Amino acid sequence: MKCSENRNAGGFTLIELLVSIGIGMVVLAAVTTTFMSQTRFYSAQEQVNEMEQNARGAFDLITRELKMAGYKPNGGSFSGVTYNTTQLLIETDLDASGLISTSSTPCTSSPPSNCNEQIAYTRDSTNNQIKRALGSGAAEVAADNITAFTLSYLDSNGNPTAVTADIRQVSVSITARTARPDPNYTANGGYREYTVTATITPLNLAL
Repeated sequence: MKCSENRNAGGFTLIELLVSIGIGMVVLAAVTTTFMSQTRFYSAQEQVNEMEQNARGAFDLITRELKMAGYKPNGGSFSGVTYNTTQLLIETDLDASGLISTSSTPCTSSPPSNCNEQIAYTRDSTNNQIKRALGSGAAEVAADNITAFTLSYLDSNGNPTAVTADIRQVSVSITARTARPDPNYTANGGYREYTVTATITPLNLAL
């Protein structure tokens, strides 16, 4: 009688064990799927944030320097901005000499003397970068993952112009893309893009 009671007390049957394992695997699969989905979402969002910061950072730098274009307190024959559809060339007479220095030395002294007064922005289409060069110095990377850098020039009436002397405004457009493709984004090969555009008026060009 005791043996019979011991055989029937506690434990799991094979079917109960298989059902428990099956339920556990379903729960584990659901948790894993949710975790992977959230990971992909946060990774994609991080890529988008980085892309937007990249474009805006370059745009803010260009805007700040472009607004100083044409500054010449003691006069001079330079234009401030030169017409060029692939390069943005900015000239500013920081030391008030009447001439533009193309030294590669940044203007850190006070007052400025024999330092760089010419800045050139171009897009490296091979590496998808915007590069910034100080005078005769080597070009350095200002922004990565840039797919377009578009320039257009306007006269005092807001009409497009190809004459350097008539330039009063510069329209700048920068398109950036994510560093890596998003598997959940089917357009554009999986790369998300972001464009920032504005028309900038260097006050010195209107003088």
